[in-house]
Amino acid sequence: MRKKRVAFFGGTFNPPHLGHEILAQEACYQLGLDSLQWLVTPDPPHKKEAAIAPIQHRLEMLDRIVKSVPYFDISRLDLDRPPPHYAADSVEIARGQFPDCEIIYLLGEDSLQDLPGWHQPTRFLEALDQLAVAPRPGVQADLAGLEGRLPGISQKTVFLQGVVLEISSSLIRERIRQRAPFRHFLDAEVADYLDDNKLYY
Repeated sequence: MRKKRVAFFGGTFNPPHLGHEILAQEACYQLGLDSLQWLVTPDPPHKKEAAIAPIQHRLEMLDRIVKSVPYFDISRLDLDRPPPHYAADSVEIARGQFPDCEIIYLLGEDSLQDLPGWHQPTRFLEALDQLAVAPRPGVQADLAGLEGRLPGISQKTVFLQGVVLEISSSLIRERIRQRAPFRHFLDAEVADYLDDNKLYY
């Protein structure tokens, strides 16, 4: 019997948008996932200057996305423990929560390139079965160079195919501040929630 495959999709989701949804769905399809856990970072240590909506708002928006997809779930892994929330710690805890599963971590190609600068990246990589990477416009990670700094990363890394998206949360926040069109980048219920709660205005 094959092990179940569980992926963790980390991010601030500030706000969660259609690019996130498409990436999550494609990861499930291309990687044969049994579950995708949306791993929300309550207080990201690397985004101290960003205008981040309160965690409850971000969770409410994510709930509108995951409730209609049976293999999506919101992970409380980083919500129920004190900061700082480093990926190396999160993945090791996930390994304990899903002891009989393969653990996959989903990230963008820009984050892959930055991985050596993460907190204890070797420990992070060792705790994973697979690192799934979404291509980013204008980014081409040097996997051979990364292998020299993080031995074993090449064998664990798989690139998702045909998922190159230029939607970003920062673009949406800027559109909202400028009173420019933004709803087409979002699930309709998420867009309504933003309007109703006047987020990012």
